[in-house]
Amino acid sequence: MNELFRSFDAILRLDFFCLGLRSDARNLTEITFLPLQEEQKPCTAPADAAVQQFQQWLSHPDFVFTLPLVTSGTPFRQRVWQAISSIKIGETRTYGDLADSLNSSPHAVGSACGDNPFPIIVPCHRVVARTSNFNQGLGGFAHSTDGLHMEIKRWLLERETRHV
Repeated sequence: MNELFRSFDAILRLDFFCLGLRSDARNLTEITFLPLQEEQKPCTAPADAAVQQFQQWLSHPDFVFTLPLVTSGTPFRQRVWQAISSIKIGETRTYGDLADSLNSSPHAVGSACGDNPFPIIVPCHRVVARTSNFNQGLGGFAHSTDGLHMEIKRWLLERETRHV
């Protein structure tokens, strides 16, 4: 089923895109980047908590999320997401650096980054290419190398750089 046509438990509008939030009864289960559209008020307690925390994050880019998350993924993906979570605001690491630290390949790390179910909270936008030859040094984002996702990655990185 197309990602845009699956229902969301809340849709939060940001500058030029939206976040689609999915949850179960107790936890946030997914965040998806969406093109601009109407906001949707939260219909679950976890989605409501997520909207509130994202609103705080909009005012304070260094806000630390405390949402209950349900992550599913292979042990390798879990390790990549944990490594990404340790990258501090205003800093970046390359796919190659993460791959070296995980005894893996940059491609495998990039794939795990693209499958991250909680972008922004698990800041995969802070993972960039080793050289400027690939997409001006940005690499990819959410399995994309152009379009809306790359605009979002640029926006996130610039926003954090201005903050530190």
